[in-house]
Amino acid sequence: MFRCRYGWRLFTSVSAPSKSSWDPTMSLTLSHPTLVLLEKCRTRNHFKQILAQMIRIRLVTETFPMSRLLLFSAVSYPENLDIARILFDHYTPRPNLFIYNTMISALSFSSTQTFSLYNSMLRSYLSPDEKTLISLIKGSNYLSEGKQIHCHAIVTGLSSCGYFLNSLIKMYFEHGQMALADQVFQQVPQLDTISFNIMIAGYVWNSCSLKALDLFHDMVSAGLSPDDFTMVSLLMSCGRLRNIHLGNSVHAWILRRTVCGFSLVLSNALLDMYVKCGNLVLARRVFDASPKKDIVSWNTVIAGYVKVGEVEVAHGLFDEMPVRDLVSWNSIIAGYAQRGNLPTLMDMFNGMIFQKVVPDKFTIVSLVCSAAKASSLGQGRWVHGWIVRRQMKLDAFLGSTLVDMYCKCGGIEAALAVFKMITVKDVTLWTSMIAGFGSHGYGKQALEYFCKMQENLKPNQVTFVAILTACSHSGMVDEGLRIFNTMKENYGIEPGVEHYGCLIDLLARAGKLSEAKRVIDNMAMKPSRSIWGAMLNASQAHGNVEMAEVASMELLKLEPEKEGGYILLSNMYAADGNWGHSNRIREIMGSRGLKKTAGCSKLVVGGREI
Repeated sequence: MFRCRYGWRLFTSVSAPSKSSWDPTMSLTLSHPTLVLLEKCRTRNHFKQILAQMIRIRLVTETFPMSRLLLFSAVSYPENLDIARILFDHYTPRPNLFIYNTMISALSFSSTQTFSLYNSMLRSYLSPDEKTLISLIKGSNYLSEGKQIHCHAIVTGLSSCGYFLNSLIKMYFEHGQMALADQVFQQVPQLDTISFNIMIAGYVWNSCSLKALDLFHDMVSAGLSPDDFTMVSLLMSCGRLRNIHLGNSVHAWILRRTVCGFSLVLSNALLDMYVKCGNLVLARRVFDASPKKDIVSWNTVIAGYVKVGEVEVAHGLFDEMPVRDLVSWNSIIAGYAQRGNLPTLMDMFNGMIFQKVVPDKFTIVSLVCSAAKASSLGQGRWVHGWIVRRQMKLDAFLGSTLVDMYCKCGGIEAALAVFKMITVKDVTLWTSMIAGFGSHGYGKQALEYFCKMQENLKPNQVTFVAILTACSHSGMVDEGLRIFNTMKENYGIEPGVEHYGCLIDLLARAGKLSEAKRVIDNMAMKPSRSIWGAMLNASQAHGNVEMAEVASMELLKLEPEKEGGYILLSNMYAADGNWGHSNRIREIMGSRGLKKTAGCSKLVVGGREI
């Protein structure tokens, strides 16, 4: 108790008004005792004590001490921003440009507040500087706001400031305005490495990788030295182009000019580029040669092996990882999900829970998709129950996966129940439900939900495939034709080969083979295998040997190495009593080394195929 009282007396004696009044000759230094305490302050409670002392001795009425208070509370320790706002609004009658810049920078997360401060600053007849405009750009959310800042920079004569122009270029790229970004880039008075880096990265993120490479050549021709950020952007460009030869060239360029070895960021960029280009040999070589590896390095190479189907190699690396995160677990779980290996998948999931790694919706989607692929309704229900027990938010992304799983496993009622539970539905969710109705033969319900969907959302190309398939499976020819004919006129969607395939299947299933053939002849694109396959199946079902011959011949032209078309045509000749033609088809199959694949069935019990 004595120490506390003694400390308070010592504090107040140092800051007594008679000895600590503000000296204007010290106005631009930090030698005032109270400001020295402020510079050493690290906690909110200490800051409040110092603030109370400054209010008591009326230091807050002076501009420089107030600027230090605001800088500390708004920028250095932003958790005190609420106090900074009160100080600015009630204790700063004459804020200068530095104070305004401090507050605008601190409030750059809110465009409303930053623009309000900026308007207040202009009403106080203070002119902005480069820092003001840069902070305003950071706080802008819309392109229109960014353009207003650009215009004001021109009016105030600040449009030639290099840092501001770089921020402006970045802002235009973030809004996808590549032409405006390039126009500003051409106006930079003295181009440097930072300007080129922003442009190159902007082109890469806007999927203009070739322009990024051209700009790199311009940068080197201008005598500027690329840094690690430049090379990372170039490697990203090569990865997006999937151009391994170009990636090798960039790698060689880096090797020729690197003396001290690669940085970790550059090494990870090389690794990512080779993985995206599908060259796991070179990716592994970069990974093994890297002296420093972080969790990004491990995750990148593991995801690469999973992508090419080498799950065992990925699992071996996974076991070697010093530290695993959610991405690591999700990658290996997704690999086993692609294989439909439910037992191993569930073992990995249980191991993830044991390691106290919290699954996210991507983890659950892998489990649900694996259950759907294996047609394991019990496994799918178990995953759904886990979601409910853990109170995981059921959004449209996760909901559409559950709906698709239940529909593929025969649980259309459960799929509809999940669909109704989700409050905010997107196009994918509606499409999954419509496709589910169609696959179960509920064409009228699919059509009803297709109409309901359009009350709030516009169908996309996949939605039309789902509804046309539903009409085909339910024999609703007139409805299917009407929907197909309105695709371009009412929805602005040009029918693709998959939509024509649905239309032809719709007509052929209904026995309208001549009309289906007429559609094929008038198509703007070349018929696919699925189109001729649909024609062949329908011709066989309706006993039209002539049309089956045409479809079969076209199908064999597209896939001469597949035995399905031969088998269907041979069986159709046999069913028609034309054994000579049937045997001749079998002889052609034998001469080409084709054999009928034996049929088989499978059962899934406890997540295992038997």
